[in-house]
Amino acid sequence: MIRVYQDGELRDEELLKRNAPKVDVSGVVGGILKDVRENGDRAVLKYTEKFDGARLDTMLASEAEIAEAMAQTEPEFLDTLRLAERNIREYHEKQLRQSYSFTRPGGVVMGQKLLPIEKAGLYVPGGTAPYPSTVMMDAVPAKIAGCREIIMCTPCGRDGKVNAAILAAARIAGVTRIYKVGGAQAVAAMAYGTESIPRVDKIVGPGNAYVAEAKRQVYGQVAIDTIAGPSEVLVLADETAKPTHVAADMLAQAEHDVLSCCVLVTDSERLAYAVQAEIESQLSKLPRESIARPSIEDNGKIIIAANLRRGMEIANAVAPEHLEIFVDNPFDYLDDVKNAGSVFLGKNCPEPLGDYLGGTNHTLPTTGTARFGSPLGVDDFVKKIQYTYYPAEAFKKLAPEIARFAYKEGLDGHARSALIRLEEDT
Repeated sequence: MIRVYQDGELRDEELLKRNAPKVDVSGVVGGILKDVRENGDRAVLKYTEKFDGARLDTMLASEAEIAEAMAQTEPEFLDTLRLAERNIREYHEKQLRQSYSFTRPGGVVMGQKLLPIEKAGLYVPGGTAPYPSTVMMDAVPAKIAGCREIIMCTPCGRDGKVNAAILAAARIAGVTRIYKVGGAQAVAAMAYGTESIPRVDKIVGPGNAYVAEAKRQVYGQVAIDTIAGPSEVLVLADETAKPTHVAADMLAQAEHDVLSCCVLVTDSERLAYAVQAEIESQLSKLPRESIARPSIEDNGKIIIAANLRRGMEIANAVAPEHLEIFVDNPFDYLDDVKNAGSVFLGKNCPEPLGDYLGGTNHTLPTTGTARFGSPLGVDDFVKKIQYTYYPAEAFKKLAPEIARFAYKEGLDGHARSALIRLEEDT
């Protein structure tokens, strides 16, 4: 059963604690990365057979396979995918920014170019459940940014086939190529390149502990979005909230992973204990109870705060991936939100809306990284190049100042580079 705490009963380290995978996978992952770097396709195929039980002739999903997946997917769900794509595209198109330049007196020109990265690499999990929503959230911003190629890796089943809904989502979202490869070996293939899988410039998307560790180890060889941890939600609610709704929203996160973190913060003792009882009632009816129950019992918390303003202080300290403000006047609290990945305002805005159809991104900072991290967006697929032009006379005015700065740092060569241009005119 989820525990109820009074405000102040938990020490800060207990309040902020997230359970992490207990097994150190760094050595295993390092071995896989080395093998793929040295042996390319042969290593990737070996690990695909070992971990996924699939013996593949080719890793690339063919046009025929994608067409078959589109035909197998219910027309109603294809319409839902198209609706999701439209909503996600509408939201993310507003994130596009423009290059700029400006001039200073003396003919100085400065500016910044914004360019899409050439090759985006998407990792889409395929473990305990398929995630066509992740395809949409990762691919649509990359397409809006203008990436020339959008490469996706996702695990296949023992039959060598990828889940039809994932293939359909990839086609609708604009993925360029799909490879039937998962795990650390997929991250390695995209980071280093193999005979079949191209090297990408950035890898985005969540995954299990092996995928997260692989992304950590290849960072620098390739860019990454973030090291994703287990999913989490914090619900801030007052006495007007319905316990059935709050419990359902918390369990929606708990069913993701036994390590998921679900927290309720409320100023109502009545609501706290009603939600505790309701969670227990709903758990017994949840098909994924075997996952949700340990998540709730090991990582779940209900905290009774003195008032909602204090509750918001707790929420900001936790810095949750998802924050639901479950009150009648949610906009009264929006300005107080300092640390959260995605905020869901009001009683009719449960977190699954953001997972699928709302339009905001669901690839979010986890494990407290919302203190400094941001949701995945168009900026993740854009690089910036700055440029400067100084005419001779404008530079000469600055040369002595540049030299003064360089001498202060003990870099005589820097000073000489500036001053030599003055000497040439004497």
